[in-house]
Amino acid sequence: MPNESTDPVFQLIKSLTRTEKRHFRLFANRQGSAEGLKFLQVFDALDGQDRYDEERMLAQVPAIKKVQVANLKANLYKQLLSSLRMYHAGHNLDIQLHEQLDFARVLYNRGLYQHSLRMLEKVKATAQQAELRHIVLLALDFEKLIEGQYITRSIQGRARQLSDEATDTVQHIGREHELSNLALRMYGRYLKIGHTRNQQDYDTITAYFRRDLPALDPRQASFFEQLYFYQAHVWYYTITQNFRQCYRYAQKWVDLFEHNQLMCEQQPMLYIKGMHNVLVTTYNMLYYSRFSEVLGQLEAYAADPDRRSNPNIEALLFLYIYTNRLNGYFMRGEFTAGLQVVPDLLENLERFRMQLDSHRRLVFYYKIASLYFGSGQPLKAIEYLDKVIYFKEANLREDIQCFARILSLIAHYEAGRDEALEYQVRSVYRFLGKMNDQQPMQEAIFRFLRGLGTVAPSQLKDAFLKLKNELTKIAENPYERRPFLYLDIISWLESKIENVPVQEVIRRKFAGLK
Repeated sequence: MPNESTDPVFQLIKSLTRTEKRHFRLFANRQGSAEGLKFLQVFDALDGQDRYDEERMLAQVPAIKKVQVANLKANLYKQLLSSLRMYHAGHNLDIQLHEQLDFARVLYNRGLYQHSLRMLEKVKATAQQAELRHIVLLALDFEKLIEGQYITRSIQGRARQLSDEATDTVQHIGREHELSNLALRMYGRYLKIGHTRNQQDYDTITAYFRRDLPALDPRQASFFEQLYFYQAHVWYYTITQNFRQCYRYAQKWVDLFEHNQLMCEQQPMLYIKGMHNVLVTTYNMLYYSRFSEVLGQLEAYAADPDRRSNPNIEALLFLYIYTNRLNGYFMRGEFTAGLQVVPDLLENLERFRMQLDSHRRLVFYYKIASLYFGSGQPLKAIEYLDKVIYFKEANLREDIQCFARILSLIAHYEAGRDEALEYQVRSVYRFLGKMNDQQPMQEAIFRFLRGLGTVAPSQLKDAFLKLKNELTKIAENPYERRPFLYLDIISWLESKIENVPVQEVIRRKFAGLK
C-alpha cells in the first residue's frame, strides 16, 4: 500500500493551499458527471487524512470499489494538475504562451492561417521579451510550416527573415545549454566531492572547468547565457574555496536580475537563489556588514505576499531566510538569542516536510544543536545531534555526520557525561575509520578527546592550549579551512583556556568584523 512518502496523489493534495482546494472543488463540480463526483469524494477523503490510508478512504466512500481506486486516483491526479494549471496561469508566462501556441494550432487546423500567424507573432514577441527562446523556436517552426506549405500572401521576404531568426535563436539556445550543462556539472561535482582537499584536487577541477567553459561576449549574450555563466563560476569558486571570487560572481548573478525587473517577476526562484549564494559567501568570508544588508533585502522581499505565489517559493524563502538568520546568530555569537527562532523553525520544518529533502532538515538540526551548545546547554545539543547521527540514509553526506559526532563528543564532555564518553569515542573512531575523506582537523580533535580522560585537571588548560596551537597551524593551509566553517572549535578552546562562555569569545571576534 502506498504511504505518504510515495503516493503522488496524496502528496499533491497535501501541498495545496486553501484557495487552491476551493478552486479545485469549483473546477471539479463544473463537470457534473458521476465520475467527477467520485474523484471529488476521493479528494475530500484524502484531504481529511494526516497520513495516507487507503482502507480508511474506501470506508469513507463506500460507492467506490477497491479495483476502481487506481483509475480514480489517476483521474484525480490529472484533474488536480489541470486545476492548478488554470489557477496559476496568470503567474506563469510560459503556461500562458504554451496555451496560445495551442490556440494557434486550433486556428491552423480550421484553415485560418493568417489568424494562426498573428497568434504566433504575439507568442514570439512576448517570449523574446522574456528570453524564453525555446518557446520562440516552437513559434518559428510553426510559422515556417505555415509559410512553407500554404499560400499566405506574406511569403515575399519572409523566408529569409524566418531563416535568420531561427538561426540566431538556435545559436543562443545552444550556448545557453552549453553553459547550463557546465553549471549543472559543477554543482554535481560539488555535491560529490565537496571542496578541494589538496593541490591535485584543485588542478583537476580547474582543468575540467576551463576546458568546458565557452567564451562569452556579455554584449551579445542573452540573459540566461549570462546567468548560467555566473552560476558555473559560483560553483567553481565554491569548490575551490575562493570565496572572494565566489562573492563576485554571486553578486553578478543578483545584479543581472535587479537590472531586469521582468526576469525578477518571471524567475523569482533563481533570483532568491542568487541572494542566498551571496549570503552564504559573505558568511564564509565573515563579511558581516554585507551579509546583514542582503539578509534584510531577502526578508523585505519575502514580506511582500504577492511574491509568495506558490508553495515552492514559500519553501525556498523559509530555507534561505532561516538558514541565514541562524548563520547571523553564529557570526554575532548570540547563541542564546538564536534559540528564540527554534520553535518557528521546527514548525516550518513540519510544514514543508514534503518540499525539503532529508539533508536540508538534518543541516537545520545540526545548526539547532550548535545554538544549544553555544548557549551552554550541551544536553539539548546532544538531543538534536542524535537526530543527525542516527538518521539512516545511504546518500547522506559524510561531512555532516562526522561533525555531528565530533560535536556530540564535545557536548558529552561539557555535560560531564563521562559514563557515555567512552562509548562515543569508540563510535566516532569506527566512523572515522570508514570515512573516505579524513581531515587533519577531525583527527586532531578526536585524538585530543580520546586522551582527555588521562589528563590531570591541573594540566587541562595546557592541553587545550596545545590543541588550539595545533588546529591554528592546520587552519593556515587553505585546503584545510573548510571544516572550521562547520565547527568553530578554536573559539571553544579559547573559552576553556580563558574560562569564559564561548558566546563571549565569538562576540569579541565579531566586534572586529567589517
